[in-house]
Amino acid sequence: MVGDITPELREQLLDRTDIVEVIGRRVQLKKAGGEYKACCPFHAEKTPSFTVSPSKQFYHCFGCGAHGNAIDFLIEYDRLSFPEAVEELAQRAGMPLPEAGDRPRGPDPRPLYAVLEQAAALYQQALREHPQRDAAVAYLKRRGLSGEVVQRFGVGLAPAGWGFLLDALGQSPEQRERLLAAGLLSERDERRYDRFRERIMFPIRDRRGRVVAFGGRVLGDGEPKYLNSPETPVFVKGRELYGLYESQQALRSPPRLLVVEGYMDVIALAQFGIDYAVAALGTATTPEHVKRLLRNAPELVFCFDGDRAGRDAAWKALKVALPLATGQQPIRFLFLPDGEDPDSLVRREGREGFEARLAEARLLSAFLFEQVGGRHDADTPEGRAGLADEVQGLLAGMPAGSFRAQLEAELARRTGQTPTRLQRPSRPPVARRPRGTPPLALTPLRRAVALLLDDPARAAVAEQVPADWRQMDGPGVRLLAEIIDIVCAGPGISSAALIERWRGTEGERAVRRLADARLVETIPEDGRAAELVGILERLNRDVAAERRAADIRQRLRERAGQGDEGH
Repeated sequence: MVGDITPELREQLLDRTDIVEVIGRRVQLKKAGGEYKACCPFHAEKTPSFTVSPSKQFYHCFGCGAHGNAIDFLIEYDRLSFPEAVEELAQRAGMPLPEAGDRPRGPDPRPLYAVLEQAAALYQQALREHPQRDAAVAYLKRRGLSGEVVQRFGVGLAPAGWGFLLDALGQSPEQRERLLAAGLLSERDERRYDRFRERIMFPIRDRRGRVVAFGGRVLGDGEPKYLNSPETPVFVKGRELYGLYESQQALRSPPRLLVVEGYMDVIALAQFGIDYAVAALGTATTPEHVKRLLRNAPELVFCFDGDRAGRDAAWKALKVALPLATGQQPIRFLFLPDGEDPDSLVRREGREGFEARLAEARLLSAFLFEQVGGRHDADTPEGRAGLADEVQGLLAGMPAGSFRAQLEAELARRTGQTPTRLQRPSRPPVARRPRGTPPLALTPLRRAVALLLDDPARAAVAEQVPADWRQMDGPGVRLLAEIIDIVCAGPGISSAALIERWRGTEGERAVRRLADARLVETIPEDGRAAELVGILERLNRDVAAERRAADIRQRLRERAGQGDEGH
């Protein structure tokens, strides 16, 4: 696990990173003068408005306002978390990262990723060429899977026997240790053997496409029917979701994410063009699952059997999702007819019929009151009290906001009570500026900060202006002074590295908004340094004018005091 990612480490990392190379691997860039341009990958457009600046190590879209450095791009485009984006860039730059101090140092994960990729390739080769392939191919055909979708998901075969992988990959003691650490071998009485035998193999990929584990479906009547890899240094069941990487490769902007039960459901739905299905890996839905799902789609649908067990599983998922629900992204629950699973249902009804069911799936709010209401008789005082206590206990863990207030209002309507929260007006949340809206209005201070973030080298010009303006008060003055001091202490810092200094601080939002290139685009490039100087001189004049006014007020007070003494 990565340890403390300090501002200094981030600055070094960005200095070693070429943002043009990072973005160019994902977006087709074209040279345009000293910059590169493309159609924005974050919104639909026909005329390129997305620019990448090698000198600033920064990207910006003049259409939707998206902007940031290489770390921001990986977070937004590859949907990585901040530590994962940093780790990705560090690996590319060959830069070591600190280990977390609160955990023992584990083995280097890179050999584990390598051996897992080798295993996946061998399993896929076995499905094509191994003498035992006939039973596996017959099973996949019986399930109606095409060769194309099998290849897309990397489905393979672990043949019968104890040493398929061990014999192929375990030539040295070090390699056998890696196979064991990666969860590919089992060990009993000091004997090591293949964990997966006579199974259809499903590689599980992380969000960066690396194989981190496998799921295996037994051929025949053996037990267990499905076997997953154990947790390893590169695989935590509660974090990963089968099919999420494949979904992201197929759909840049999925309409929703659908959580189903098994690997075969995910693959069968994908074969019918429903490329947004994922599955948990032998574990109940976790908060980390829900966070990842909500980060990657505008709507989330949980799919369960319609029987008692399915509803109990749905209720557990609701309790996990509720503390993360804001109402901005609908969370729904789909219950299947008796005897059906997503695989069978989509084959019987087709894509349109299946998606029609998704559109009618129960909203979280409806399922919540349906389940709790079934346990309490709202026609009696005791039942209403029980209903209120149970729902209020669930809502207590929700984020404050309009969605929670709406659920509390619905509870009040059903029970005839007024929850405490509804008795006092809540302050409305601050609205975030959606992409595509005009940038914020500029004061002289904001424009000065924007000019420095646009090109930190202008701090050298600013330093030549008398610093009387520093005597002014306010966060804008402090921010402007801090930027100039940082740049003068470290000349040559890029815009990307400068802005990165504020990540995770109270000032991050302000700095990122002021880094919007649209704020200075109306000023000619060769006139921006003079504009900065003019602003600072104007601020100095304001300071001088305030001093004169203060002197006049002081003299008037002194004269008034002398007059009082004369009386």
